[in-house]
Amino acid sequence: MTEKPKLAIVFGDQLSLDSAALDAIDPDRDAVLMMEVAEEATYIPAHKKKLVLFFSAMRHFAEKLRTAGFDLRYVELDDPDNCGTFEGEIVRIARKLDVGRLVCALPGDHRVKCKVEKAAGELGVPVDILPDRHFLSTVPDFQDFAHGRKTLVMEHFYRRMRRSLGILMEDGEPAGGQWNFDADNRRPAKEIDSNSIPPLLAFPPDSTTKNVMAMVDREFAGHPGDVEKFDYPVTAADARIALRDFVDHRLAHFGDYQDAMLAGEPFLYHACLSSALNLHLLDPRDCIAAAVDAYEQGNAPLNAVEGFVRQIAGWREFVRGVYWSNMPGYADFNEFSADLPVPDSYWTGETDMTCLRESMKSLKAYGYAHHIQRLMVFGLYAMLLGVHPYRLHEWHMAMYVDAIDWASLPNVLGMSQHADGELVGTKPYAASGAYIDRMSDYCASCRYDPKSAVGGDACPMTTLYWDFLDRHQERLKSNRRMTFQLRNLEKKSTEELSSIRTRAEKIRQRGTA
Repeated sequence: MTEKPKLAIVFGDQLSLDSAALDAIDPDRDAVLMMEVAEEATYIPAHKKKLVLFFSAMRHFAEKLRTAGFDLRYVELDDPDNCGTFEGEIVRIARKLDVGRLVCALPGDHRVKCKVEKAAGELGVPVDILPDRHFLSTVPDFQDFAHGRKTLVMEHFYRRMRRSLGILMEDGEPAGGQWNFDADNRRPAKEIDSNSIPPLLAFPPDSTTKNVMAMVDREFAGHPGDVEKFDYPVTAADARIALRDFVDHRLAHFGDYQDAMLAGEPFLYHACLSSALNLHLLDPRDCIAAAVDAYEQGNAPLNAVEGFVRQIAGWREFVRGVYWSNMPGYADFNEFSADLPVPDSYWTGETDMTCLRESMKSLKAYGYAHHIQRLMVFGLYAMLLGVHPYRLHEWHMAMYVDAIDWASLPNVLGMSQHADGELVGTKPYAASGAYIDRMSDYCASCRYDPKSAVGGDACPMTTLYWDFLDRHQERLKSNRRMTFQLRNLEKKSTEELSSIRTRAEKIRQRGTA
């Protein structure tokens, strides 16, 4: 009896010919399925540029699969037979082909993994969910690291990764004599000459991308953002060019100014490669190798290269391990019992807080804001305000072109909101407006005074900072890293704290300042 063919499923964040799912099938007998489905674009109102990026990258990759000789079944969004869900399309195509087994690499979203398993159950066929070889470590690797540890410190995991992969190591020791140069990577925005910032390389849309742009504008007219001036890389070849451009023109200053924020300069010296990485258009090994080579050739300083390597080999791998080791329960964590909705200004950009307004300009225009804007503007304000952490994650998933569930959830719920206790971050990233004033030029043009917590000109960040410490001081007392901040809270008079609480409540009631 002839064995029934397999159906390999390739999702929009798995666009690599090196996928284990493709290895597991016979191109002469088995088929590959790729799907554009409405549910994935609308369960959160995804930014139009995010939709263009995904659909265009998928259609370009589909051509690579066909050229490589795979029997590809590609379902476009406006296909009249498209039922609009992953499980529905998997079942429809699998029955049409009479397949006997489903195969895929581990999806980037626990919810999608469940959809694949549900489809397999409906079909009555087995499903092989294979490890995603794109990453530098596996989920079992991370679980081995985490076993028996009360807290998970990214730095410890990062050093383990450096040792195991031999990255920036010299005779068994870290290059430069230390593992982490983060202390050298905090130079403020006021030191930057904006005329010296190299422009980000643009990739004008080809005919395939233009067709997708028209489709997205038509089918998702009410979604945030727009399709105009879309210029992200949507192929592996263009992504490699973008990597080379970063290494040649911005890496050298990336370390110094990676925490800086400058009005009108959304990209500064950042790589802006996360979307290409998260769609698997770039391999993290190639990114690390290019940066390390620049250091070894004397073209980039160690603090910049180590900082870039830490984001990829350390933080990126760490949050994925946290995600898959703790789902699905991780999504329910809410350490501070926060329950407010995401502020309207996070969608509209309409606010008189310069830090939020400037960050939203970039986000609305590009579906992008760099990691300090995410953590210490959007994330900080939401945590101090008391926004429900999962609602903030949904907003992040909607607005950022690079947001995949495995990356977004631990970064937002864990690192940004400290909603998982101390699983991802050893302390809440709580700060007043003084931090933003130090690391940006935003406050100079803002109507609010970052030094003031009360009064009409008081910075909402500063008011909410002291209110946050006051509301949660009993919970925070057990965290030794919060001792200094709580001692400063104790210096506040009863009258000042009362005024802070009153103003904070008014800010919360308005939702935005």
